[in-house]
Amino acid sequence: MKTLLQIILTGVIVLVLSNILGGVYVDDFLTAIVVAALLALLNIFVKPILLILTLPVTVITFGLFLLVINALIILMADGLIGGFSVDGFWWAVLFSILLSFLQSLIFSVAERSGRR
Repeated sequence: MKTLLQIILTGVIVLVLSNILGGVYVDDFLTAIVVAALLALLNIFVKPILLILTLPVTVITFGLFLLVINALIILMADGLIGGFSVDGFWWAVLFSILLSFLQSLIFSVAERSGRR
């Protein structure tokens, strides 16, 4: 149940960011939910492989290369979902930074309110 709630909240964040950022487009809320679910799957299966393959570069850049990996994950989702579009690499970087920040913020608030 917690995972489903996280995917729905991430879908809302994706939809909000698509309305704020000029280079990110999402057709509707259902597409945003699909984007959120696909991003979760890509982060589970593809991201660890990319992390292992790029570990030396990630260490040399003190972890900043993770921004590139996150942008590549966003661009992969762009290629796999028809109603989701990102205009380029830098929009993907900005989208991934804002998405990560907002997810951290909202999930921590939701977790704190669930404890009470």
